[in-house]
Order: sequence, then C-alpha cells, then structure tokens
Amino acid sequence: MKMPGLLARSAQSEDLNFLLTNRIPRIQLTRFMGWFSKIEKPWVRDCSMAVWRLFTKLDLSDAKESQFKSLHDCFTRELRAGARRIDHSSDILSSPCDAIVGAFGRIRNSQAFQAKGFPYQIEELFGAQKTALAYQDGIYVTLRLTAGMYHRFHAVHDCLVDEVTYISGDTWNVNPIALKRVERLFCKNERVRLQIQLLGSGRQVSLVAVAAVLVASVRLRYLEAPLNLQYRGPNVIDYSKYFRKGEEIGWFEHGSTILVFAPPGFEWIEGLREGQPIRMGEPLLRLRALGRD
Repeated sequence: MKMPGLLARSAQSEDLNFLLTNRIPRIQLTRFMGWFSKIEKPWVRDCSMAVWRLFTKLDLSDAKESQFKSLHDCFTRELRAGARRIDHSSDILSSPCDAIVGAFGRIRNSQAFQAKGFPYQIEELFGAQKTALAYQDGIYVTLRLTAGMYHRFHAVHDCLVDEVTYISGDTWNVNPIALKRVERLFCKNERVRLQIQLLGSGRQVSLVAVAAVLVASVRLRYLEAPLNLQYRGPNVIDYSKYFRKGEEIGWFEHGSTILVFAPPGFEWIEGLREGQPIRMGEPLLRLRALGRD
C-alpha cells in the first residue's frame, strides 16, 4: 500500500533534481565554477571539498598526491602508479575511464540511445555524416563519470589518435534524470570527438567526451588550448599522436560522460550491464575472431 506514495516521492525528487541542475543559467554557472574551483586559498579549498563530500562519495586513496592546491586540483587529480590494472590482451578494448555503464546497444540506421525511448543520430553527435557511416551495425557504450570519480581518460588500445573534432554546445546535466527528459541531450551539449586508429587490427573506433553543467572543458595531452566555450580555434583540430593502451589521453576539468563507438566486428564483454561500475583499464569490448562477424 505504501508503494504509490514512494513512487510519487521519487518522481518529485527527480523533478527537483532536474530543476536544480538544469533550469538554471547553466553556461554562466559553469563559467563561474571554472573560475571558482581554481582559487588557491586553503579555506576556499577546504570548504568547497567539505560541501563536495556532502553530495558524493570521494575516495582519494588512489590519488598520486595527498595534498591539493584547489578544488580543481583535486578534481583533475592523477592516479598513483599501479592504481589501475590494464588488460593488455590484443583483442580487448579496455575502458577509457572510471565510470558507471549506461545505455549500450547496436547502432541501427545511425541511431543510438541515451536512455530507453530517447534515441539520437550519431552523425549529429559526430558533426559528420560520412564518418558516422563507418559505425552502421556497430555498437556503442555510454560511460558516465560521477562527480567523485577519477576524471582522466586513457587509450583503450595501442592506437593513433588522428583526428579531434570540437563541437560547441549547451551544458545540460547528463545524469540519468536529465537523459530521461531531454531529447538528443548528447547532441546538444559541448563535446569532443576523438577518431582512433587501433594498431595491429587496422580498425577504427571513436570516443566522444561530452561536457556538462559545471564542467564544459576538456583537455587533451599535447594540445595547449582547453576545449571549452571560450575556444576559438578550428572545429577539426590537427592532432596526430600515438598512445599505448592505458596511457593518459586527456581529462575533464570536472566530470561528465564518455561515449564509445565501435564498427562491426566488436562485441561487448560478457556480462556487461547497465549500472555496472567499471574502472579504467578493465575489459569493455572484444574484437570478434575472424568468421564471427
């Protein structure tokens, strides 16, 4: 008999969360947070981190450093050596980040899903129809980084990152509540697409780093300029860098979502499920053996 009341309160809580994180001046607040988080004053840092801990589980036991200059310094922290185990199997694509597994499925008619009943077209997400065609009948996985997680992302395989595309956009929250309410949310937000050539197999995959409210800034190693709403460079960036599997490629200034796209010939690792925590370096996708495509 109590179930209807519980469901009603849950719906009200979701509505409140959506209002507080989305029906606000998102871009202005994001810019403010980018400035505020970098203030290097002990009392600002300590108060900010205390508030942060009220809303999320923050585990710093695997951090390279134990002291931080600012909230931003903590958020973009590096891992201590050996904190993650990398699966170096040649047929495995490892997770690029620590995350919660979100929606995943097969790409049909260039369509993927951010949540049940909320499709989007990957050519809109990529900003290039020709590139998206290579992923028809392939697969995708959504990896959601929560606020307290480690926020750097790494190479899924020995690879060459040979194209970077920056697409400006909004800063909607990308939590499950917003994904069930805002159509084509990933295609509306600021994002960075990395085109990746896998060494050894000749296959191509894509990672799309989607920014969000209080985030809206992605940094890549070997690229001096941050990719955010103040970026004024070319949308397609000249970038050609080799990475070993597990090597750091870049980081979010705060946190958000990584979308992984693979063409036909890949399958999800056995047992993958929505809501599953995954750590950087753990198996995510597997390249199918010849004859199984």
